[in-house]
Amino acid sequence: MKYTKRKRAILLLADGTIFEGKSIGRDGTAYGEICYNTGMTGYQEIFTDPSYFGQLMLSTNAHIGNYGVNEDEIESESIKIAGLICKNFSFNYSRENAQDSLGNYFEKENIMAISDVDTRAVVRYIRDKGAMNAIISTETDIDALKEKLNAVPDMKGLELASEVSTKESYYFGNEKATFRISALDLGIKKNILRNLEKRGCFIKVFPYNASFEEMNSFNPDGFFLSNGPGDPEPLVEAQQLAKEIITRNLPLFGICLGHQVIALANGIATYKMHNGHRGINHPVKNTLSGKGEITSQNHGFVVNKAEVETHPDFEITHVHLNDDTLAGMRMKNKNCFSVQYHPEASPGPHDSSYLFDQFIENIKASKK
Repeated sequence: MKYTKRKRAILLLADGTIFEGKSIGRDGTAYGEICYNTGMTGYQEIFTDPSYFGQLMLSTNAHIGNYGVNEDEIESESIKIAGLICKNFSFNYSRENAQDSLGNYFEKENIMAISDVDTRAVVRYIRDKGAMNAIISTETDIDALKEKLNAVPDMKGLELASEVSTKESYYFGNEKATFRISALDLGIKKNILRNLEKRGCFIKVFPYNASFEEMNSFNPDGFFLSNGPGDPEPLVEAQQLAKEIITRNLPLFGICLGHQVIALANGIATYKMHNGHRGINHPVKNTLSGKGEITSQNHGFVVNKAEVETHPDFEITHVHLNDDTLAGMRMKNKNCFSVQYHPEASPGPHDSSYLFDQFIENIKASKK
């Protein structure tokens, strides 16, 4: 596609600020909460991560699309971002095992994207002003776009897990595996399932609103609450599920949104961050071992650290070293732990993959 043939496009923020760009091909409009990811690689995993549903993704990396796409690198069955904002979009790719270009991938899935945006200026702006709704469009009527943008709901209070969760339960792995896991799909990533399978687990994945009775009917050795998009507070059914699992002292592991659900189930508050954590180089300290971890993160809500510190049943296991927010916790007298970040990180880093081993050890201890 010739650079000169691409249409003018704009990024309009909720406060009226406008940034100029060019469409990568598709005319139209896309909207959602704008967020930015600092990862230098792994864009296909980012675009297919259900936790990004309802968000416009801004990539801080200067080049997107240069290594194409591959079916093996998806985290769900479709692109989940609402749209893409980037600096340089590569219509050609150089990786030998790529199956297609990112441009064709977006066209097939009808995804709106704009490039040639001063992404450094946008990031600096929203870092100061905070996360907000935005719209990208090839339309030129600013007043009409503002009306559309005003109708976009705020992420605070928005339940989105139901939009990305499986509609029917399904199985993953070998039925003859050593352990059986019941997983609640709030927006689960494929690499979480792969990590569990690799450790000898046969998993049954349940819809976001599954009851304890439904999940326990699989006769699982452990329970897992997945990542996902949106505000955790409206997920009342998932909170009740977590409460039931904890009351029975069954092995429970939560990641990201699942981690927040566990907190809410125990009366610990969550809140929306000024800007979330999204990238693959976030430093975390394991407060139990004293070791540092470089982690993959993707969240706009976080658990209230002060409330965990004073809760009689919890202890903090991980903290984010950039802003001292809570990154992990465990219950003192129950077989339950959770982290805010992504130990299944694909393409990496893999510093935190030991958490899956910890879950298996917890299951073994429970079976004894």
